[in-house]
Amino acid sequence: MILETINGPSDLKTLTPAQLDLLCTEIREFIVDAINHSPSGGHLGSNLGVVELTLALHRTLETPNDVLLWDTGHQTYVHKMLTGRTGRFESLRQEGGLSGYPSQAESPYDWIENSHASTVLSYAHGLATAFETQGIDDRRVVAVIGDGSLTGGMAYEGLNNLGHSGRDVTVILNDNGRSYAPTVSLLSESLVKIRNNPIYMQRQRRLEAFTEKLPVIGKASMLGLQASKAAIREALEPRPFFETLGVRYMGPFDGHDIDEIETALENALQFKGPVVVHVMTNKGRGYAPAENDPIKNMHDMGGIKPGSYTEAFTETMVKLGEEFPQLVAVTAAMPDSTGLLPFRERFPDRCFDVGIAEQHAVTAAAGMAMGGLRPVVALYSTFLSRAFDQANLDVGLHAQPVIFCLDRAGVTGDDGPSHHGILDLVLLSKVPGMTIFCPSSYQELGQMLTDAMTITDGPVSIRWPKTSAPSVEESRVGSGLRGRKTRAGSGVCIIGIGKMLVAAENAAELLLADGIEATVWDPRVVKPLPQEMLDDAAEHELVVSIEDGLRHGGIGNMIADAVRGSGTQVRVLGVPSEFIPQANADDILSQLGLDGQGVAAEIRLLLGRKRDSPSP
Repeated sequence: MILETINGPSDLKTLTPAQLDLLCTEIREFIVDAINHSPSGGHLGSNLGVVELTLALHRTLETPNDVLLWDTGHQTYVHKMLTGRTGRFESLRQEGGLSGYPSQAESPYDWIENSHASTVLSYAHGLATAFETQGIDDRRVVAVIGDGSLTGGMAYEGLNNLGHSGRDVTVILNDNGRSYAPTVSLLSESLVKIRNNPIYMQRQRRLEAFTEKLPVIGKASMLGLQASKAAIREALEPRPFFETLGVRYMGPFDGHDIDEIETALENALQFKGPVVVHVMTNKGRGYAPAENDPIKNMHDMGGIKPGSYTEAFTETMVKLGEEFPQLVAVTAAMPDSTGLLPFRERFPDRCFDVGIAEQHAVTAAAGMAMGGLRPVVALYSTFLSRAFDQANLDVGLHAQPVIFCLDRAGVTGDDGPSHHGILDLVLLSKVPGMTIFCPSSYQELGQMLTDAMTITDGPVSIRWPKTSAPSVEESRVGSGLRGRKTRAGSGVCIIGIGKMLVAAENAAELLLADGIEATVWDPRVVKPLPQEMLDDAAEHELVVSIEDGLRHGGIGNMIADAVRGSGTQVRVLGVPSEFIPQANADDILSQLGLDGQGVAAEIRLLLGRKRDSPSP
């Protein structure tokens, strides 16, 4: 196999076209096999679509001296394989294994550990500025960004600054035809090829300079030449958006033709200033199940799992949509992963996918609420932090009844530090007037979303984890803004927030062996905290709160403040303020002492009853 001979980009540069074609086939087969056999899955469609592009980039550039940056780094599997990491794919997205995103700890070829979209052009502008300021002229900066990422406002901010500054950055627009695909006629394709040739452009500038210097008629001739060019361009080739921002546009090119891409790159790198090279690719290319997936071309191997919290959200949204015609849904390029597809199919005019634009999504929802609608903003918890200012000032300050539904809250596991949803409780608990629900079961989520529709004097947040949801009987489902005592005891009160109720109840069972009968509360709503729960907690010697979010500044601190002065000791358990590496979510929680065994051990220690050996 040719793939086995590739240990770095230098090994690519002597391959023949036939060998490159074979290598592309081998890479695709390897990726499909690696992901299908990985216990933690991975991103499939996005990587199958960039095989030729990645090969062309590493054959043309002198990486890592030349800087290759990737936006939404889930598309870097091929890049990893070409930079000496093929042998590590058995550990993909596992504890201590190969990251699913670029990782500075893995390789000098990885610059940014980036898995949130629309940021790469800002990185590129910053690096190009640093090189130019220091007089470094032998390092090129190339940034790969997808058409979907160009729906994010930050991408345009970076693009605007690149055009204004004139920095030497080559931007590869990887367009898989889903968000941005300009129409080009056969004649305009010829014009594009001419305009992309630096030799032609040099001659063009010399012609313009010569024409302008002609005696008497020079200025008029120059204006005439420019007007003729403009007329042809407007008639045959729509004026590219990029060039109005000061960024040269080249393309589009076939993103699966290595020779064509390499020629385009070599030409682009000869121009001064920022250049966009537009390449067209097919997401999922070469793997029929991915190519035929109409939703996301097997972007990843996940889905809405039966019995999950997300399924409960999906089910309830459709039900409430029938009951409340003013209910609408807003999401940021994730209608599938957040469970909104059935709602969109049933109510196509009431579901809005705004692209990778969380800030816009939240403020647009505020406007919808001002106009009489009841918007539900469905996001991953990790992406809400991009729109906290909007949640606070555009929604909270105006007391608008926007419902934030946050999937993948808490420790998520194999996607690593960028995807753990451990900030939302800290952030949203600081928004005045915000009500926050934390469901502990499938049935509770449905009840909480239904109850949220009755709250009209301010925003609501409901957050749930990626893991499966316990299914409970109707008698174990609360309602409204009240908590639920699941177990009565004395001396110790354990408060398990959301999914951490399971850890609280398991700890209580383990403590029985020590003769400790603990009280357990499911608060259900953590802002405002249920007063009945606080009053009961204050009657105990020790209160232990458990949350699947940051310990500092979270809900446990609010509980401690509420019972302070009662003589009760409060111990707050949660996630430390650190970047948590990828691993199985349950293993991470166990290592942090946030499972039944860890909570019970902490309580024994606090009560001075630590056993010499763990309970069975």
